[in-house]
Amino acid sequence: MKVLKISLIASIVCSTLLGANAFASSHREAPNITRFPTLDSTDFYAFNSYEAGREDFVTLIANYIPLQDAYGGPNYYAMDPAAVYSIHIDNDGDAIEDLTFQFNFTNELANNNQGIALTVGPADNQRSVSVPLKNIGGITAADQSAANFSESYELTLVKGPQNSGSATALTNTSGAMFHKPLDYIGNKSFGDSSAYASYAGQFIYEFNLDGCASPGKVFVGQRKDPFVVNLGKTFDLVNYVPVEGDSAPGAGDQGGFPGGITQSVDNDDLMDKNVTAISIEVPKSCLTTQGNGTIGAWTTASLPQARILNPNAKVGKTEVNGGALTQVSRLGNPLVNELVIGLKDKDTFSTSHPKDDTQFADYVTHPSLPELLNILFKDAVNQTLGTNIETLAPTNFPRIDLVTAFLTGFAGVNQLEMVTPSEMLRLNTGIPAKSRDMQSAFGVAGDDLAGFPNGRRPGDDVVDIALRVVMGRLCYPIPVNGTDTDLGLCTSDDAIVGNVPFTDGAPVDATMMMDHFPYLATPLSGSK
Repeated sequence: MKVLKISLIASIVCSTLLGANAFASSHREAPNITRFPTLDSTDFYAFNSYEAGREDFVTLIANYIPLQDAYGGPNYYAMDPAAVYSIHIDNDGDAIEDLTFQFNFTNELANNNQGIALTVGPADNQRSVSVPLKNIGGITAADQSAANFSESYELTLVKGPQNSGSATALTNTSGAMFHKPLDYIGNKSFGDSSAYASYAGQFIYEFNLDGCASPGKVFVGQRKDPFVVNLGKTFDLVNYVPVEGDSAPGAGDQGGFPGGITQSVDNDDLMDKNVTAISIEVPKSCLTTQGNGTIGAWTTASLPQARILNPNAKVGKTEVNGGALTQVSRLGNPLVNELVIGLKDKDTFSTSHPKDDTQFADYVTHPSLPELLNILFKDAVNQTLGTNIETLAPTNFPRIDLVTAFLTGFAGVNQLEMVTPSEMLRLNTGIPAKSRDMQSAFGVAGDDLAGFPNGRRPGDDVVDIALRVVMGRLCYPIPVNGTDTDLGLCTSDDAIVGNVPFTDGAPVDATMMMDHFPYLATPLSGSK
């Protein structure tokens, strides 16, 4: 009866929690970034590479341009040529980037930016007319002559703070430029999924890194969105019971909470969406030049401060940009700007830097959402269950469990040598990666130290993990190397619903991705 009551409380709490926040990772996470979709970072990953033979490498993936419909022609999803997309590494713990990989894109039409033209009309009245499409025929790995549009990029490594450090252009080991493949327009243009994969695979490059014994790898291109979330029903006043309905996820036995949601790919409302991934793989030794082998990482996108629109816009001349580079997007840990930061400060967080994160401390030490849920629903829960519960929200203040998860990392797992409270993904490069088939979608909480929040892999179920952590999961023992371990951050008395299996019913695991770089799956086709 006690378990049943706690589960019922959890379902009411979680329903409101999900209804108040869009658990779409960082898809459209702040008011201002909705105006800059090409600069909107959707997800960020940092993990020890688990491709066979690549154990000495770290992979970092920054996804941009959310909610891409595969059929989004005729222009599809190009990167902003005025923007600077960055992946930052802090390897000494001062919350200031020591290394930054910068990406600057150039868009160009065929024929020196004039585009492919067709001769139209009879012999005595012909015109050369530019075509409206990005390709005029089939494209294969061997023949890309029908492409009417291309994107290339420059890759730069900045050592030291991004705005004042020493910048070095990184070069393709083959000597060629870095290019981005066309998006997966459709099967008439590319054949089938395997043919597109072969085509896109030609855009995986090796690049030189001074002082590194091995080159890095880079790929920028469209991928299937790896994030999963039960979004539509969530917004419909949470039209499901968000507690696991089976005895274990996927068991199919209805042995969990009566009426609770069970795991199904049909619950993933991003199933039909693509994203654009910026992916790099770098030798660990080139990232951990200082500190204890643990790194902090995050991604940003920036624009020049001023943009003057051309009233007579032409290709390549739509505006003039100038002024200081200004950050408009930021992402480290998933769900922070959605779940933790208050609405009035979401745009501030997008433009801020980790070293200044003390300004957001109250959102972590004294989170408003659990307390708001308690104020709104405690009486209803007590009346429904005939209980006299004092509070549904965790009662440990300050919330050291959240400070550890979001701002400092866990000692002995992913905490840098110098501890500067700041929001970023933290990855211990010394913890061996687990192969795709051995990974737990629940990361550290699933007895898998190689997963979230020790970095983040594409197959980590961060929605369910975040739900449980916010409501007090870390106040209960978690398995570490097979042994239930009390982290000493808080106690079970501090979180009455902290051990309830919150879930949105949208499963994700590593088998949904590739087992090699660039890891994310081939994008969905715009046309069958």
